[in-house]
Amino acid sequence: MGGVTDSGLAPLPATDRPEAAARLRDALLAASFTADGLLDLLGAPAYAALARSETVPALRATRGDAPLETLVRLFLLQQPAPHARVAAVLPVEEALEGGWLTRVGGDEVAATVDVRPYGGPGGEDWFIVSDLGCAVGGAGGIGRRDEAVVLGVGGASTTLAGITVRTPVASALDLGTGSGIQALHASQHATRVTATDLNPRALHITALTLALSGAPAADLREGSLFEPVRNDETFDLIVSNPPFVISPGARLTYRDGGMGGDDLCRSLVQQAGERLNEGGFAQFLANWQHVAGEDWQDRLRSWVPRGCDAWIVQREVQDITQYAELWLRDAGDHRGDPAEYQARYDAWLDEFEARKVKAIGFGWITLRRTGAAEPSVTVEEWPHPVEQPLGEAIRAHFDRLDFLREYDDAALLEGHFRLAAEVVQEQVGLPGAEDPEHVVLRQHRGMRRATKVDTVGAGFAGVCDGTLSAGRILDAIAQLVGEDPVLLRDRTPAQIRLLVEQGFLEPVV
Repeated sequence: MGGVTDSGLAPLPATDRPEAAARLRDALLAASFTADGLLDLLGAPAYAALARSETVPALRATRGDAPLETLVRLFLLQQPAPHARVAAVLPVEEALEGGWLTRVGGDEVAATVDVRPYGGPGGEDWFIVSDLGCAVGGAGGIGRRDEAVVLGVGGASTTLAGITVRTPVASALDLGTGSGIQALHASQHATRVTATDLNPRALHITALTLALSGAPAADLREGSLFEPVRNDETFDLIVSNPPFVISPGARLTYRDGGMGGDDLCRSLVQQAGERLNEGGFAQFLANWQHVAGEDWQDRLRSWVPRGCDAWIVQREVQDITQYAELWLRDAGDHRGDPAEYQARYDAWLDEFEARKVKAIGFGWITLRRTGAAEPSVTVEEWPHPVEQPLGEAIRAHFDRLDFLREYDDAALLEGHFRLAAEVVQEQVGLPGAEDPEHVVLRQHRGMRRATKVDTVGAGFAGVCDGTLSAGRILDAIAQLVGEDPVLLRDRTPAQIRLLVEQGFLEPVV
């Protein structure tokens, strides 16, 4: 049923009327209230502005009375509309009774929640529900936010959805589900989805998101982190876009973890290992502290639970002043009393100075449960553009780790390899020079890495098409360059391993 939170936020639509949600969904689709429909109606600039929480261009583009214009103004722009006009598009009385709409003014109705069209990875027409004015999650600066408000889709949400490994699984767990976007994605490839959140309002909105998107219901549980999960429960996939912001206190539920420093992210990662089935993945977004006198990579290695491979990628680093300003603006504090803003800014800097924090890192953490005697832990910095969705590339990374663990150098030289798709070679040197200063292999897919190789490495990669073994290719190169083939075989496997690990070469099994 709908209800009012203690914070005084608006009542939410009922969750016990799946048939009504299905009819509302049908009406929205019939009016082309979809991601593609919005783009066609608004045009690219206004559509992009809406994703930044800027509504003026969309208001200008919806001044008519067409059905789609009415829905955009109603559900995305929070503009009341005449009852009769809405009744021509939606089952208005049922929507009023179910709490999706409310009566305002003389003869107008208004939406009680934001409903944003969202395109699924397979072309699905989904809808993400959130609190009014909060359709865009993350640092949007949408005025003052209530502590229990539930945000919609933001950059962090879509990043996590894009990096998640999407193999069919029996069970998936979405920790801190928020508006339900990760649970919605998981419902497409998991037989059973469990979603948890400390905020009961978020669980209610997740149920609405799933119902309005035509997705199966999830097992919704209230509580912090793994608290709602039974001790004997394990999962094939765990995902979380947690309240990772490192802040002095827990003022805003959707972003502030309430633990000191980066303890929430550390706890989440450390506890995930025992909740994973063999071969299962846990994937998180996180913030971590860069502490004076401490290697940030060592800090993160210490988080990795026993029995798990890990791949941790730092995507961005902000100094403490940039970080404080970002999240003060996220809460709209910069629009309020200047003295209060300054006091809060001071509190953030006091907290960081007390912990000797110089900067904050942001990135992705992927764990995979393994039975290997020596799990692999890779911690790296990669701030460059990548190709989303990246889930398949992440799965392939761990498959390559398994391959490299099983093959010693002798077996590696007997193996066959193929150059990955869309890898190009770049030669860098002075104009007119006979030989390049160095050779770079560059990917145009996945992580879009670039790595320096010597002439042997470049020649080896260029010949790899899966037909000849690595050893035979090196023997041929040795003959061409006049090098001892035994010495070449001895020194090259380390370079081959790096090219395989980073995805430039693919094993042909």
